[in-house]
Amino acid sequence: MHTTYDSPLGELTLVGSGGRLSGVYFRHHWTRPDRARFGPRGSDGFAAAIEQLDEYFAGDRRDFDLDTAAAGDEFEHQVWALIAEIPYGATRTYGELAAELGDPFAGRRVGAAVGSNPLSIVVPCHRVVGKDGALTGYAGGLARKRFLLDLEQDQHARLF
Repeated sequence: MHTTYDSPLGELTLVGSGGRLSGVYFRHHWTRPDRARFGPRGSDGFAAAIEQLDEYFAGDRRDFDLDTAAAGDEFEHQVWALIAEIPYGATRTYGELAAELGDPFAGRRVGAAVGSNPLSIVVPCHRVVGKDGALTGYAGGLARKRFLLDLEQDQHARLF
């Protein structure tokens, strides 16, 4: 099942399976699966995701607490778990994530896993940057990545 959500970044498609969120996709998302795999359109089961996205964009939520079911292999799930641990308002590099996985030479492989994250924003892959802090590829586009990082920096600064 899927529904759409009007965000400050444009329309997002939320995809669910078995009462769990399995995808958050931007329009023109790089790795967006075939829409036929989204299932029928409906709003049942998305209330918590919509509420938490509203809170996030309002600056009132730093972490998501949703039942998720992201499809991916073991390595991707390891990378996504590390991404989920990156604190709000902070960034990590692909190389830092590779080193945390025990293979400092796996930066490209980590990059591929980051790029295939089906739960944009919820699993905050926008917090992963190039080794010099430069913004690099983002499935929703670099302007959206910049928006999300700026949103978090602005909110983080207000707290301290």
